[in-house]
Amino acid sequence: MTGGARSRLGLVWRLGAATTLIVTAFAMTGPVLAVLLQQAGRGTAFIGAFSMLPFLMVGLLTSLIPRVLARWGTVRTYRAGALLQLAGIAGYTLSDGIAVWTLSSVVCGTGAAAMWNTTEALLAEEAPPEMRGRVMGLYQTALGAALALGPFLPGLLRLQASAVLWLAVAMVAGCLLLAVTAPAHEPHAAARPHTGTLQALRAVPWLALLAFCGGVFEAGLGAVGAAHASASGMSLRSATTVAGAIGVGSFLFQYPAGWAADRYALRRVFTGAALALLAASIAMGFAARAPWLLWVCGLVWGGVGGALYTLAMVQVAHAFAGRATAGGAAAMITGYTWGGTLGPVASGSALEGGGAPGLAVLLALFALAALTAARRAAAAR
Repeated sequence: MTGGARSRLGLVWRLGAATTLIVTAFAMTGPVLAVLLQQAGRGTAFIGAFSMLPFLMVGLLTSLIPRVLARWGTVRTYRAGALLQLAGIAGYTLSDGIAVWTLSSVVCGTGAAAMWNTTEALLAEEAPPEMRGRVMGLYQTALGAALALGPFLPGLLRLQASAVLWLAVAMVAGCLLLAVTAPAHEPHAAARPHTGTLQALRAVPWLALLAFCGGVFEAGLGAVGAAHASASGMSLRSATTVAGAIGVGSFLFQYPAGWAADRYALRRVFTGAALALLAASIAMGFAARAPWLLWVCGLVWGGVGGALYTLAMVQVAHAFAGRATAGGAAAMITGYTWGGTLGPVASGSALEGGGAPGLAVLLALFALAALTAARRAAAAR
């Protein structure tokens, strides 16, 4: 490996570490904010709508980020996103007004759009093709560890809500420090033809649908699940562990998913993942009688939902090999974030209107959509 290649991979892992800090802060504060809203008398539909705001911003802005990357470059774009994230998390911490929290969610989502697209595009470009699945799986494992650890930190550290938010400020500040001290990056794809987000979506629509379903299950259910557990009588510390189960699943499944992507036809792997989500969705209908199913279903939702996104990213990196990868990565992020955007609203409304059985029916429909997309997606090999 040349010195330049080592430097580029070093930047990948540096920004990957910074992103892991951001995800830890997000996973820690999201359930806490949801529980605080529930304790203030807000319903699960409202909480779901509030939780969707960062994902809504990512979904709206992702198609623009490849142009920003082309103009500003990797590191500068990432730094701007980290600064916006710090401003957003400070808003949560310094105020308890819903208007300020709403604005903070919008700011956080804008920063996340810049950071997420930058890291994923950089990883897709720099990962060696013969081990792309494992590299991406390892990166997603780190993010899964952050998703797993974040919701448990309030209980493990015995923190009250205000202390949790200040800890999140410190984490995001650490992310910004890593970004500010990062070296510049010269992309391989500077002279390659540009692929826009819409063009990529038209080229691989079934992959985008799989990424969407992954977003629903991995990113769209944590806050609503925690609020439902709180409404069922659990304490803040216990309720947030329901979201933690989603993170634990994401952590455990990512590297095995990447390993499978390097060895088997992705259509087979996608199909197995969709069937697992369908089984977990049906099981959710019995959670009122067996509350332990909240954690079991969360484990599957986080693990398999996250795997869908990882596998879609691996496939899109293969599909757009030899071209600028930012557009292809943005297409998958668009699908995933719209899943994360609509998931909390749809699941919160289903839970409020039909209880656990109503949520089970909705999630089963999403799982069936994933199964349909899995059967249509082209094999990777």
